[in-house]
Amino acid sequence: MTADAMDGLELLADRLLAVLRDCGPCVVAYSGGVDSAVVARAAALVWGARALAVTAVSPSLAAADRQFAATEATRIGIAHQELLTAEFQRGEYRRNQGDRCFWCKETLYSAIEQLVQQHAGRTVVNGANLDDVGDHRPGMQAARQHGVRSPLIEAGLRKADVRRLAASWALNSADKPAAPCLSSRIAYGVEVTAERTERIDLAETFLRQILQCRELRVRLEQNDLARIELPTEYIAVAAGDPQRQQIAERLRALGFREVTLDLHGLRSGGLNARLPQLMTLGGSGQ
Repeated sequence: MTADAMDGLELLADRLLAVLRDCGPCVVAYSGGVDSAVVARAAALVWGARALAVTAVSPSLAAADRQFAATEATRIGIAHQELLTAEFQRGEYRRNQGDRCFWCKETLYSAIEQLVQQHAGRTVVNGANLDDVGDHRPGMQAARQHGVRSPLIEAGLRKADVRRLAASWALNSADKPAAPCLSSRIAYGVEVTAERTERIDLAETFLRQILQCRELRVRLEQNDLARIELPTEYIAVAAGDPQRQQIAERLRALGFREVTLDLHGLRSGGLNARLPQLMTLGGSGQ
């Protein structure tokens, strides 16, 4: 890294640390992903034992991501607490319209607020970055309603900046692929259930093992159809024998009625293209 690049990185770090100082002792809504990990590390640097990372645990959290979050928190050096959240008990969440993420975050921030009462004066912060602004992020509305601050946005950091900062702090999450919640794999309008998210988690774990692919998605469509999204270079591998037959047999054994391979490849937010139609049919799309 050049001297200019190092100077730019130090400036980004200084801006982020300044925002965390302004926040005061804080509770970080922490998933273990690179964004919340960087915020947690900054909070730990500024506030030490007065900073706390909280991970929401529910059927929407993949088992591997739960373990990673705990391990990374130890590496970061921040106190870490798991918090059981009850979004699956909310009909607004289970119905899985365009506002599902709002109800998830509303449930999370409400639960964190109860926790914060035990730690008077602490500010709740999240890991949203500048690239999240303008995207379909209903959870941002919930954050605003609960007075949650977004230090990465306030410091002017984009995703690429966050990854560079994570690498400079030697965080394991620096190159961790994005890991949206398991519920985001379920097509809008299909009810979110614990059985379905568990099935998706098991299917994705199997695919990562058999294909040696770090980032992929198993989308659950209407009528229990599994639509597999892979990086394009893995499509031929998955479609060839013996992998094709092994994948079909395993996913059907898990309860998927049909198994398909999406030739468009892996797409972040692959279900969001349907949101305009959903909103026309009556979804709120917050």
